[in-house]
Amino acid sequence: MGAHRRKCDWCGSGTPIVRDMDPVNAEFQYWCEECARALIIKGDPIETYRELEGEPIYGRLLEEHCTLKRFYSFATA
Repeated sequence: MGAHRRKCDWCGSGTPIVRDMDPVNAEFQYWCEECARALIIKGDPIETYRELEGEPIYGRLLEEHCTLKRFYSFATA
């Protein structure tokens, strides 16, 4: 199934924008923008990720909402 057909693993309805490349739970790898934003605001951002839409949407969310200064990794192909 292609990424454009997938749904967010958390909410089940949103289109994923980011994939967690090192998930704690393998059932939750693909995240839509709203759920990804909620993770960041909660203080549990995805640390190793791959952007799915070709734009740095998740990277921008980290810049806007992340107050923790951790090192994040953008996974390349």
